[in-house]
Amino acid sequence: MSQGIGVLDSGLGGLTVVKEIMKQLPGERIVYFGDTARCPYGPRPPQEVKRFTLEIVRYLLEFDIKMLVIACNTATAHALEDIKQDVDIPVIGVIRPGARAAEQTTKNGMVGVIGTEGTINSKAYERALKEINSNLNVIQLACPLFVSLVEKGQLTGSQALNIVAETLRPIRDKHLDTLILGCTHYPLIAPLIQEVMGNQVTLISSAEETVKEVKELLKEKQLLSFEEFTNSHLFYTSGPVVHFKKMAEAWLEMRVHVRSTVFRVS
Repeated sequence: MSQGIGVLDSGLGGLTVVKEIMKQLPGERIVYFGDTARCPYGPRPPQEVKRFTLEIVRYLLEFDIKMLVIACNTATAHALEDIKQDVDIPVIGVIRPGARAAEQTTKNGMVGVIGTEGTINSKAYERALKEINSNLNVIQLACPLFVSLVEKGQLTGSQALNIVAETLRPIRDKHLDTLILGCTHYPLIAPLIQEVMGNQVTLISSAEETVKEVKELLKEKQLLSFEEFTNSHLFYTSGPVVHFKKMAEAWLEMRVHVRSTVFRVS
């Protein structure tokens, strides 16, 4: 069996990246870990996020993965550079690819970023955007309730729409033309976000851009799989298997087998 790509997230959000890998790189095997028992990461102290992320990375390395994707914006913001120093395989986060896509998309230079408290407080997106184009106006907003909506499976309906509308109120009149979904959970409620923000705002999911970078790096390292298709993916969660399986199958539109791995819940 070929070496796989390890993908980790605080919960279900990283499945948006998994779906994009399956689309762009159908021959690549994926080993996914969603830390649903300790989700959300956003309110947690940076050092705790680093510890959790490193714990999962070490677990994924047991599967002889050839590349690691940190598909969690909070973990990317707080742990990416440390993880890169700690492992000897290529590691990619989701922040820089999303920032690049936003800079290429915006017409008026008004870019919004929504994410968890941890991601927003880290200012990682603001730094990445300003490094690419110092003339951009960056407006950030923490949306802590959004991860809970996704993890609970509340992806549609009036209650979810009301929560999204109330949360996004502070940025609705800021003349944004581009909005980065700075949490991999958020694409699962993208239709609600789009409805609230209006069609004049382009939503940027970092998943597509991240996987483009994954593909290029695999080519560069001569690690690209030449299989046409594989369904030998592995899915692990630290939380309830039944709910994870239901959500994963709905989003990925395929049958998945999910195993439980218990870490100490902090």
